[in-house]
Amino acid sequence: MNDWAPIAKEYDPLKAGSIDGTDEEPHDRAIWRAMLARYVPNKGVTGDPHLTLFVARLNLQTTEEKLKEVFSRYGDIRKLRLVRDLVTGFSKGYAFIEYKEERALLKAHRDANRLVIDQHEIFVDFELERTLKGWIPRRLGGGFGGKKESGQLRFGGRDRPFRKPINLPNMKSDFYGEGSAEKRNWSREGTRDWRARDRDHERSRDKRWPERERPWTGSESERERDSKEERSRGRERKDRDR
Repeated sequence: MNDWAPIAKEYDPLKAGSIDGTDEEPHDRAIWRAMLARYVPNKGVTGDPHLTLFVARLNLQTTEEKLKEVFSRYGDIRKLRLVRDLVTGFSKGYAFIEYKEERALLKAHRDANRLVIDQHEIFVDFELERTLKGWIPRRLGGGFGGKKESGQLRFGGRDRPFRKPINLPNMKSDFYGEGSAEKRNWSREGTRDWRARDRDHERSRDKRWPERERPWTGSESERERDSKEERSRGRERKDRDR
């Protein structure tokens, strides 16, 4: 726990798929795909990775000119690349911006995150492809963050940092036979006391039960008269129903 950090220092797909980085088994197929992937960063990408920002969640209508206008407020831009589809030429919604100075990079990283451009709240982070060891992009099951709660969530980045694991102390329970022998074993005297109480309770209940029953005090003639009256009432009810 001493070296714990909310931001990953080395990319591990299994840890990125865990909210606190402690999972030991993959919980979705994308993690398996990322663990089996052999990704090599694009060698055609030029520029200093330590001075490059990653800008995502852009409006598909946002242009390079608009991005340059917004991000040039934080410092001089050396290179700006809006990633587009090779076939259609349409924007993919993310870009890379390289600054000339580290001071401008840090200022943009601090102030431009969650900035609204063309009605879209953008996400800004450092470039990780060439700076984070073991990096796997999202299209291969890796990545960080994620907007959809029901979708593929990855932790350890700026958008969704790791949560600190909860370490519960080892607590012993006497219920499962742990603890001292005095607590774990009942004495014979205590057992006898419980049995004696049960017997006394049964006897007292047997004594009280006859008192609750009300004995019949009438004579046999009265019983016969009552039964005849009940039968006659039953006949009258039947006659009325007819």
